[in-house]
Amino acid sequence: MTIMEPARPREQRKQDVLDRLTKDDDLWAATASPDGRPCLVPLSFVWDRGTLLMCTRRTNATARNLTPAGEVRVSLGHTRDVVLIEGTAELVEGAELATESADAFAAKLGGWDPRNGTAWVYLRITPRTVKAWREENELADRELMRDGAWLV
Repeated sequence: MTIMEPARPREQRKQDVLDRLTKDDDLWAATASPDGRPCLVPLSFVWDRGTLLMCTRRTNATARNLTPAGEVRVSLGHTRDVVLIEGTAELVEGAELATESADAFAAKLGGWDPRNGTAWVYLRITPRTVKAWREENELADRELMRDGAWLV
């Protein structure tokens, strides 16, 4: 039997989300092709100036699916500690990525630095909505960001 913890205040949930964005290494990214074929992949990321920055091969479905609409959904955590982010993603060539962003990405990923690799592109996700919950008692107040603005 699982004992349900008391619901966290929304302010605490926002702080927990920001902690996860800073400390977690990987997330699940979901996209869909123009004909609706879903694609779900794990990607490493860095929280960079209010956006999620990750990298993938330019030929991978995740990168191809981002054009032209750029819609993406990502998730951090497990089923009892969910962070669900919806937003728009843009492809950024390594040569066009700000040095500080590329350095932060390489530092977090143990020195892997794809910015000069022609096979790779960065994906920068700008969050539009953020939801976070652990149990049923946090579902009612799970929305922490709407239209790109924090609600708490």
